[in-house]
Amino acid sequence: MEDCTAIDEKLDMKMVKTLFLCNHQKSDFFLFITCGDKPFRGKDFSKALGVSHVSFAPAELMQSMLETKIGAATVFSALVDPDRNVHIVFDEDVLKEKYYGCSDGTTTTYLKVATDDILHTFLPYTKHDVAVIAA
Repeated sequence: MEDCTAIDEKLDMKMVKTLFLCNHQKSDFFLFITCGDKPFRGKDFSKALGVSHVSFAPAELMQSMLETKIGAATVFSALVDPDRNVHIVFDEDVLKEKYYGCSDGTTTTYLKVATDDILHTFLPYTKHDVAVIAA
C-alpha cells in the first residue's frame, strides 16, 4: 500500500484496498473494499456479516473467478461475475469519500472514479447487491 500513497497524491484521492475472501469450504466468496490504510480483521468482517470464518481466497480462484491476479483485485471484476457468485462488501468509510481510487485489474494502472458512480451506476449495472459494514 506504500506505492498507493504516491498514487493518492498524484490523483488527489485515497486508494481503496480490495480483498478477495472466502469461507473455509470455498463456497462463499467476498470482494471486500476497505480503506487502504486500514488493517483487515477477519474476525470483525465475519461477525459484521454473520458468516463463518473467512480467509484470503487462493490465487487460482481469484484468477478464474475475477480474471485478475493477487495485488490487482478490483470492484470492476463484478463485470466478469454475471452469476453474482461474489458478494460485494464495502467498509462504510470508503463510501464517505467523494472519489474512489482503485486498480483496473492490473498492478500497473489505477483509476479515479466518483464513489457515487461506483455505488449507484456501476454496481446496479452488474446487478450485484452491496453490503456495507463498519469495519
